[in-house]
Amino acid sequence: MSSKTKKFTPVQQEYQELAKKHEPKRPVLINCVKAFLVGGTICIVGQAVQEMFVHLAGFDEKKASNPTVAVMIFISVVLTCFGIYDKLAQWAGAGSAVPVTGFANTMSSAAIEHRSEGLVLGVGGKMFKISGPVIVFGVVAAFVVGILHLIFNPGATGGGH
Repeated sequence: MSSKTKKFTPVQQEYQELAKKHEPKRPVLINCVKAFLVGGTICIVGQAVQEMFVHLAGFDEKKASNPTVAVMIFISVVLTCFGIYDKLAQWAGAGSAVPVTGFANTMSSAAIEHRSEGLVLGVGGKMFKISGPVIVFGVVAAFVVGILHLIFNPGATGGGH
């Protein structure tokens, strides 16, 4: 027995065992396939958008990345506004959490949900409720990586020109 079940009374333990026996099995393989298909499709769309910027607008691959991210964010927000992204996320699970589109969905869905509370306290205050920790983690991680890069590769400059 695990340490969690030792804290239960005998009746509670019996109930836990009964509940576990009747709990539906999770289709892990199918969920992984769904996540792979949706995440892969999002990445394919992103790659197609980048290729359009490279071949139709004359950008090089590096310069095409910023407008590509902007277009992917726009697509994600529009799909969130129509409720499509949330249905897709419910079906695909973690596959819809591709960083750029998943983050845009998180922010826009929170803004949409709390718009009735006003622009400042509703949209502005609640929009970063879920995504705020992601931003903080990203900033701290970038700072740590930058310090490590400075320590272990002091001769390199970040200019890239």
